[in-house]
Amino acid sequence: MCVNIGIDEAGCGPWTGSVFAAAVVLNPNCPIIGLNDSKKLSTKKRETLAVVIAKDALAYGIGSASAVEIDKINILQATFLAMRRALACLPLQYRTQLCHAWVDGNRDPNLGIPTTTIIQGDASMPSISAASILAKIARDNEAAYMHSQYPEYGFNQHKGYGTILHRKQLQLLGPTPYHRKSFSPVAQWYLNNQK
Repeated sequence: MCVNIGIDEAGCGPWTGSVFAAAVVLNPNCPIIGLNDSKKLSTKKRETLAVVIAKDALAYGIGSASAVEIDKINILQATFLAMRRALACLPLQYRTQLCHAWVDGNRDPNLGIPTTTIIQGDASMPSISAASILAKIARDNEAAYMHSQYPEYGFNQHKGYGTILHRKQLQLLGPTPYHRKSFSPVAQWYLNNQK
C-alpha cells in the first residue's frame, strides 16, 4: 500500500512557545466535510473538526519544537524538525508505507520521502487542511497552558502573537521562560535590560 500524507505547521509567528506540526493520512473512503485552512475556521469549528479527523483519518501524528530549540536552530529549521517529529509519531504501519508528502508552503522540509510543497495548500488540499487544524489545536492548547502559568500576559487573547497588549506586558513584566529569545522584540528586551 502506498500512503500520501498532508503536513502543516502552526505557531511560526508568535513570540512564545513551541512551533507545532501535524501529519495526516486521510481515509479516501471517508471524506471529512468542512476541512479548510485552520485560520479561516472558528475555534468551535476547528475543535469539532479535530475530533472528526482523529476519529476518521487513517492516521495522524503531531510534533513540536520548543522555544529553546527555535532559538538554537532558527524558526525555519525548528518547523522542519516539528514536521519530521509529526511523521515519527505516525503508527509504524503508516510510516513504512509513506510514498509522498504534501506540505503547505514553498520550502521542502527534507522528510526523507518525495515531497510536493503547495503555497496555501491548507486551503486547497484536504489532508493539509486536516494537518493545519490539528497543529493549530495543539498550538492553542499550549497557549492555554501558558496562560494558566502567566495569566497577566493575556496569552488566552493573543496566543503569544505580537499584539499591542503582548508588547506592553513584555516591556512591563519581562520575558517568561516560554518566550523565544531570538525573536526581535524579546531579543531587544534582553539587550535593553543587560546588567
